[in-house]
Amino acid sequence: MNSPESTDGTNPDNPPLGVAMIGYAFMGKAHSNAWRNVASYFDVPAFEQKVLVGRDAGQVAAAAQKYGWAESATDWRSVLDRDDIHIVDICAPGWMHAEIAIAALEAGKHVLVEKPLANTLAEAETMADAARSARDRGVQSMIGFNYRRVPALALAKELITEGRLGTVRHVRAAYLQDWLVDADSPMTWRLNKETAGSGALGDIASHAIDQVMFLLGGTVTEVSGRLHTFVSHRPGADGPEEVTVDDAAWATLTLDTGTIASVEVSRMATGQKNSLKLEIYGDKGSLLFDLEAINELGFLDATVPVREQGFRRILVNEPEHPYMAAWWPQGHVIGWEHTFTHEIRDFLAAIDGGTPPSPSFEDGLAVQRVLAAIEESANAKSSIIQLATSPVPVTEGA
Repeated sequence: MNSPESTDGTNPDNPPLGVAMIGYAFMGKAHSNAWRNVASYFDVPAFEQKVLVGRDAGQVAAAAQKYGWAESATDWRSVLDRDDIHIVDICAPGWMHAEIAIAALEAGKHVLVEKPLANTLAEAETMADAARSARDRGVQSMIGFNYRRVPALALAKELITEGRLGTVRHVRAAYLQDWLVDADSPMTWRLNKETAGSGALGDIASHAIDQVMFLLGGTVTEVSGRLHTFVSHRPGADGPEEVTVDDAAWATLTLDTGTIASVEVSRMATGQKNSLKLEIYGDKGSLLFDLEAINELGFLDATVPVREQGFRRILVNEPEHPYMAAWWPQGHVIGWEHTFTHEIRDFLAAIDGGTPPSPSFEDGLAVQRVLAAIEESANAKSSIIQLATSPVPVTEGA
């Protein structure tokens, strides 16, 4: 016997998941685009964009109307009390992550939170504990490392897992931007340690470090790092304000796989707009990727005769490639915003299937431990910092 349906076609025994999103600026816009479009391309459980939350009533109301949310609110705590909210998507600044995420999980809401997981290691540990407790009650949580959902990087993961690179010996990861090159660029919350936690380290090194651990499936055991602030003061509302975070960071990571990874990040790299470069070198092959050429993956197969070797360009647009069957005919490229659509798709599929999504809060905590070790090393003149040999493992989902 078929389940009865209401007049609007929904099943009253399985109502749409109600989604609340907290934050409506840069990441709020990116996530809203994904929520608005995901069901048009992927089979996902029914959901509704219920409410967008922000501190400024007028601005959040305008954003809600623009981005497809049914209503807006200014008090996230009251939203958590609503029975029609099942998912909370946190796009607020990092200093708010822990309080909101823990409260949402305790209220029985599934939680997606932007990276980095938190501003401090202690906050991240508390969030991971809350996520584990909630998971035992069937409440899921995920951290938004969206670059795991770049089809080219998902393909890179497949090739590495299949052994096409053999033993990976070393990795170079560089995430470079230039939006702070001008010394007269104004002060923002991202340049204040109290609100941002760190600068380029937490903002973009977190992505690079997650990619290293995700692609290789390894755990970081040793860290050496350096941080630097090139511009110490920025124009503020009432005159110059001190910049209390890093403009750039460098680190050398040792993994339990024996791989050595170098990580370099900067928001002062003139001419680099949003370039996440990855070079992965194994004894049987190598991979090259640059986010500014998001649809391409360079692959060298060192098992063929030397006379035939050379990097070949894979245009990652075929239906056989991760996520691509949902989009356009072969050769028609996709963009940065699609990574969030893939992220929302995977999160909804995990909730629907009752399976823990990836990357988990524990994965976010693993990255946070490395970030904290880099900062500790930098404060100790780049001394080598030993990490626990068996921290929470990074999950393997794409």
